[in-house]
Amino acid sequence: MEVSKNIVELAWQALEDSIINYRGLPVGTVAACDPHMSSLNYDQCFTRDFAVSALAFLMKGETEIVRNFLLETLTLQSWDKRMECFQPGQGLMPASFKVVRGKNNEEHIHADFGEHAIARVAPVDSGFWWLFILRAYVKASNDWSLVHSSEFQTGIKLILDVCLTTRFDMFPTMLVPDGSFMIDRRMGVYGYPLDIQALFYVSLRTAKELLEPEDEYIAVVEERLGNLAYHLRSYYWLDLQILNEIYCYKVEEYGITAINKFNIYPDTIPEWLKEWLPEPGGYFVGNLGPGRMDFRFFSQGNLMAIVSQLALEEQSQSIMDLISVRWESLIGRMPIKVCFPAIEGRDWETITGCDAKNIPWSYHNGGNWPFLLWLFAAAAQKTNRVELGYMALEVAASRLFKDKWPEYYDGRHGRLIGKEARRYQTWTIAGFLVAYEILNNPKHLDLISFPEDTVVIACSQPLPGFSG
Repeated sequence: MEVSKNIVELAWQALEDSIINYRGLPVGTVAACDPHMSSLNYDQCFTRDFAVSALAFLMKGETEIVRNFLLETLTLQSWDKRMECFQPGQGLMPASFKVVRGKNNEEHIHADFGEHAIARVAPVDSGFWWLFILRAYVKASNDWSLVHSSEFQTGIKLILDVCLTTRFDMFPTMLVPDGSFMIDRRMGVYGYPLDIQALFYVSLRTAKELLEPEDEYIAVVEERLGNLAYHLRSYYWLDLQILNEIYCYKVEEYGITAINKFNIYPDTIPEWLKEWLPEPGGYFVGNLGPGRMDFRFFSQGNLMAIVSQLALEEQSQSIMDLISVRWESLIGRMPIKVCFPAIEGRDWETITGCDAKNIPWSYHNGGNWPFLLWLFAAAAQKTNRVELGYMALEVAASRLFKDKWPEYYDGRHGRLIGKEARRYQTWTIAGFLVAYEILNNPKHLDLISFPEDTVVIACSQPLPGFSG
């Protein structure tokens, strides 16, 4: 089937209806326009959600709302150094904001840095998505005067300071707590989750493009980029050949000749993986750290790796091969599974804390999130596998409008509308529109993709003490 132009027009109208105005100017989009919504924070503009809306507006030639968003959120960034543990640290971008009316009907913006969120987790990824939006805006508008202003240059460097600060670890990846990004509930992603590492890579490449060429941060960014790229491409990558190597690992190795560099025990290889991983395919694992490899497939990190050139060409094609072969597992009746497989049984109890919203094959625990359609379409365009992108778009188009643009879907194959899904979810609508635009106009890919970076390759090196 072909995607109906009428559905596309209705989606654009729904996106326009979600716009937030501040002092007469558009500054963002609400998370959802569900008339039956309870008193949650879906009436706010989330930085990560607006990233998808921003792409849709930019592809339509509407740059004003994106520019206003960038200006207003920059003023909300925490600029003060603090020792107070209950206040946002310097450089942190807000998770969301809301326009509120005060006395005399005066409007002002209230920012949330996670202090009101469920479980009170600060948003690690907000600064990354803000940089992503900034780069896309500059690519679409060619408004370099904005990014070269002192305020924006300072804002970029404050975000980098948060990412590059000294910590109690010795990896080029970024250490983050559980629930601190799109997966904002306990899901066992503490440590070095792939989604954050892919966004970290995108942010470093963005900063390298947008900072003044002579800025001292450039050298630091380039060095970290090379190490991060090598680390992820080498140690996070999994295919059948590498799985066989892990299966035969020796443990408790010491010194620079160690083959099992992270002391991964072969017994931790899950049974499902031994049959599920096909020969023509591979992917970046969900997490990696001392004595731990999370073998789950996380869609956002893998697709972002393709679009950003983090994945090498052979790796990009292998990820698309995997999705093609395991279509029912990862795409099913609604693109695309946020992670696979779901955590079940006793593991679900201990890892999620008996989270009733994250029951197996629901929400972040193996649910299907249609907003990820834009990333899948971009990856399909990037790898010249456009037919897969169209197949996924048609699957989504057959249901999304009829189902009133739900936030997520439940079940092993995404057949059920999410038990607690909001309707008219803005990033679902925007994700559909961006996917449609990318597949029908490949030039739009320029807003989000990166060329191959020879400097990154030149700077790449293994961890100290590890052979390459």
